[in-house]
Amino acid sequence: MFAFGGLSLIFSIALAVHAFRTGRHYAWAAAIMVLQPIAGLIYLFVELLPELMGTGRMQRAGAATLRTLDPGREYREAKAALAEVATVHNQARLAAAAAALGRSEEAERLFREAARGVHADDPALLLGRANALLELDRPAEALEALTHLGASTVDERTPAATMALGRAYEALGHVAEAEAALRDAAETLPGFEGQARYAAFLARHGRRGEARELLSDMDQRLRKAPPHARREARPWRALAAKAINHRP
Repeated sequence: MFAFGGLSLIFSIALAVHAFRTGRHYAWAAAIMVLQPIAGLIYLFVELLPELMGTGRMQRAGAATLRTLDPGREYREAKAALAEVATVHNQARLAAAAAALGRSEEAERLFREAARGVHADDPALLLGRANALLELDRPAEALEALTHLGASTVDERTPAATMALGRAYEALGHVAEAEAALRDAAETLPGFEGQARYAAFLARHGRRGEARELLSDMDQRLRKAPPHARREARPWRALAAKAINHRP
């Protein structure tokens, strides 16, 4: 037992020193020393292995776990980067981080300010602003941004723009157009958000049977998905389930 404790301490000290020397957030070093050896193993998994292995799957898994442990980290780093170098890229990064934390007003402002001059037609900025406007319940403005983006033309839409367009149409009462767009997004958008939003749409419009079928399909996919994908899918499954189970 003593030998194990000694090894755990050495292991934790080494990882804490690494966290400090490589500029990681101080919370890592503190957690590694306090929560031995579990925090050290998590640090090894989400920080060191992705760097050493460089695989896309490992990096995505590590990033997902890190977002769970420290959801504000990307926002802090993006804000520091923008303060250091005021570029459109850094402003868009901070806007995306703000949106991920639910800070929609800040995200909308940052995307709007970034989409000026030569960047006025930037698809990522326009789509980011449209999504923030949807979260702020301003669908008419979101539709205007999406139209400027070209999302009203089928051949020019990305799956993400198609989903945003469907959400705007539904909020404005254009049910047929909303269904077409959301169904297309459910079929083409990677991950679970598109499928969940379409299931919720069907449930809201009295088609709970179809919505339950989609939810069942999501559950089958989730059973085969890796752990980080299941974590990321939880809020989307919850969104669909809530709409299906809602009773006016």
